[in-house]
Amino acid sequence: MNGLRALVVCLVVACAAVVAPPAAVTSAVAVTPSWSALPVPPAAASPVTVSDLAARGPGEAWASGYEHAADGLRPMLYRWDGRAWHRETAFPGAGELGWLGKVQFVGEEVWILHNHVGVGQILRRSAGGWSSLPLPQTLWTYQDFAAVPGAAWVVGEDDTGLKVLHHDGSGWTAQSTPEGVLYLMGITARTATDAWAWADTTTGTTVLRWDGTAWRDARVPLPPDSNVHTLLLEPSGRATIGGSRYIDGVPRTYLMTFDGRTWRTTYPPLGDTYTEAMVRGPDGALWLPVRSDRAFQSKYARVNGPRTTFSYGPERTDAIDVRPRALARAGSSLLSFGTVEIYGSKPNLMSERLGG
Repeated sequence: MNGLRALVVCLVVACAAVVAPPAAVTSAVAVTPSWSALPVPPAAASPVTVSDLAARGPGEAWASGYEHAADGLRPMLYRWDGRAWHRETAFPGAGELGWLGKVQFVGEEVWILHNHVGVGQILRRSAGGWSSLPLPQTLWTYQDFAAVPGAAWVVGEDDTGLKVLHHDGSGWTAQSTPEGVLYLMGITARTATDAWAWADTTTGTTVLRWDGTAWRDARVPLPPDSNVHTLLLEPSGRATIGGSRYIDGVPRTYLMTFDGRTWRTTYPPLGDTYTEAMVRGPDGALWLPVRSDRAFQSKYARVNGPRTTFSYGPERTDAIDVRPRALARAGSSLLSFGTVEIYGSKPNLMSERLGG
């Protein structure tokens, strides 16, 4: 009898071992989020260029850029309401030549850099509608823009060289930069007294920091022979730099993270990926679009500490080039916005979502 009981127990344990793993795997697969396609109303003219994507939460996001029309560039703006993308055409200068750049949230308002027939201004949207904030002077190039409550910056060049235009909430002033700075490639800000910029200088690429009084060298130990594509600032004090370093003449992507005390450099397996679209996802990892090895699908990289994984967007029929250009965290989801070229047509707009 004891022998029979032991045999029955062994059979029960064996059956449980065989049945349990598939059940666990099925449960894990069921909750794994995947990328899905979001319809975007087509642009009036094609091809198109996407400049930026920013989201305040799951129910509000803005995507900016411009159309390549027969008579020149025309501004392009789309709004996400949590359910669908809509073309926005009510802003000042929507029907005239120009382009839209970076999108920023300032309090309850949306601010967007606008090159309007060659003249720079900042579009502002509040509950009362659209308005514009003119720049104090016209620049040859409008390189980048950053805005936070109480401050805004526009960087570019005119016939005298580099210009850093600063708005303190009441008016504009021109700010000076350290000696040897030739060109500002980008700017971002956490607060009115904590802004960062990456610059081309007489000694190479340098990161600058504004402390409310002056721009100074932030003394970031960038890798030798490197450049900077983007800089993410987070409320916690953490900062992340994405860029590339030339090794034997070939660009190699690097990431630098700052915990408030020390910079740490890593080289994830991203090849020569341009990191401008990198964002911090809702899962705490870094996400960025990468060059896809499948013409009919987009590809994204997820960098979480030392581990890098990849995922693909949905398959698109007859697509020959799918390129997400910008990413944004929208609540518990990730949104992407970019272009897709279908065989026989010029690139038009596409959007995808992970989770949600």
